[in-house]
Amino acid sequence: MLLRYFYDRTLAHASYMVGCQRAKKALIVDPGRDIDQYLGAAKREGMEIAAVAETHIHADYVSGARELADRVGAKLYVSDEGPDDWKYGYVAKYDHHLCKDGDRFQLGKIELQVMHTPGHTPESISFVLTDHGGGADKPMGIFTGDFVFVGSIGRPDLLEEAAGMKGTAEMGAHQLFHSAQKFRELPDHMQMWPAHGAGSACGKGLGAIPSSTVGYEKLFNPALQFDDEEEFVKYILADQPEAPKYFAVMKRVNKEGPTVLGDQPLPPHVEADLLDAALKDGTVVDLSEPSQYAEGHAAGTLNIPAGMLASWAGWLVDYDKPVYLIAGNDQLPEAVRVLNKIGVDHVKGVFAPKDLTAAGAMGQTYPNATPEQLADRIASGKVSLLDVRGQGEWNTGHIPQAEHRFLGKLPDNLAGIDRSKPVVAQCQSGRRSAIATSVLQNAGLEVINMAGGFGAWSEAGLPVDLPNGACDSVACASV
Repeated sequence: MLLRYFYDRTLAHASYMVGCQRAKKALIVDPGRDIDQYLGAAKREGMEIAAVAETHIHADYVSGARELADRVGAKLYVSDEGPDDWKYGYVAKYDHHLCKDGDRFQLGKIELQVMHTPGHTPESISFVLTDHGGGADKPMGIFTGDFVFVGSIGRPDLLEEAAGMKGTAEMGAHQLFHSAQKFRELPDHMQMWPAHGAGSACGKGLGAIPSSTVGYEKLFNPALQFDDEEEFVKYILADQPEAPKYFAVMKRVNKEGPTVLGDQPLPPHVEADLLDAALKDGTVVDLSEPSQYAEGHAAGTLNIPAGMLASWAGWLVDYDKPVYLIAGNDQLPEAVRVLNKIGVDHVKGVFAPKDLTAAGAMGQTYPNATPEQLADRIASGKVSLLDVRGQGEWNTGHIPQAEHRFLGKLPDNLAGIDRSKPVVAQCQSGRRSAIATSVLQNAGLEVINMAGGFGAWSEAGLPVDLPNGACDSVACASV
C-alpha cells in the first residue's frame, strides 16, 4: 500500500492519496481544487487515479472531486446519508457510488468501509481502511474528514452560523456526541488521518500534528472525554471561532458541483485608466504589504496582503461581483490559485502597481502610530478605537476604551461609528487592522492603524481590561 499526504497551509487542509501498488491504482481522499499536485504524485509513483473518496460536502474550500472526475474519469465515492437537502447534486453525470453506513469498496487490495459520523454535518462519513495486501484482516486506520481532528473534533454549528439554518447547531452537537461514542469503540491501534490541521475554522483547538492514533485521541482529545451528552453539547457549542460567511457559498458550490477549471489562463492585464470602471464593476484587491499600502495606494481599493488572501478574501469580497487584483506578475498565479480554492472564480483582470503609480492613481495614504503615541488620545476620547480581532481574542483581554467590531463583519457593521473624530483600527499585531483600515477609508473615515496592535500595547504596560473586570495596572499587560 502507498499513502501520500498533501497539506495546503493557506487553508490548513489535508488530503491523501492511497494506492494499491499491485493494481497501480490510487484514490484521493478529500481532494482540494488544485488537482495538479495529485496528478504529479500519481505519475511519479506510476499510479492511475481511479477514484475519489469524499467525507462530506465541504464548507471551507472548493472540492476537487468534480475536477478529478471530469478530467481523469475518477469514480466518486460520496455520502448518501443525511437529509435530502444535503445530497450531492452533480454526481449523476459521473461514475459514482452513493455511500451508506457499512458500505465497503475496494481498490486492488485496499478496502475502505464507510462509517456514518454525523454532527459536523448531517451527511458526514468516515472511511475505515484495511490493507489486505499484507494479509491483514483488521483495519489499520481511518480517514475522519472534519469529524475528529488531532486534539479536537469538528464543530457542529457551521450550518447555523454560516448558512443560517436555525436549530441545526444543537441538533448537530447531539449527533456529534453519538458519533464520538462510535469512534471511542474503534481499536486503539488504528491510525487517524483528518482533513484539517491547526488554523482551520472547522473546529476549535486543532493540533498542528498531521496525524494521530485512535488510542491517543481517546486518551487526550478533550472532546472525547465526555460520557454525559448534555455536558458535551455545552462544551462543543462554547467558544467556537467565527464562521466565515463564505462557508455558505462553499456548501452550495460543492453540493451543486464546482465549475470545472481545466487549464484556465491567468486574468488579463488591465490598463490603469480603467481603474475607476473596475471599482464600479466589482472589488479591486491590492495584494501589497500593509507598510507599502499605507505609503501610497489607490482610493477605493481593498488591501489584503497576498499571504492573507485565503483567510480574508472569503469574508470581504462580494461573490456576486468580479474581482480585480493589483499585483505583481510574481504574485498573480498563486493569488488566482488561492482565490479559486475558496470559490472566487471570476478574477476579471489585474493592474500592475507600476502602471497605477505612473498614472498618479496611488496617492492615498494612511498613518501608522505606536500604542505609546496613541495612548493619551485614546484615553481622552480624542479618537475612537475599534478592535477588529475575533471574539475569543477580545474576551481574553482588550483596551478599556475599545469597541469590538470583528474584521470579517466590518463592511456590514459600519453604522454608529463616530465620524466626527479619527478612528484607530487595532488587532493583535497590526496586520488585520491594516485590512480594516482600507475598509474604513473606503467608507470615508479618517483612520490610523495601530502599529503592533494589542500585543505591542500590552508589552508597553498600558491599561488592559481582563475577563474578570477592568484593570489599569501594568501587571494587566501580561495577557
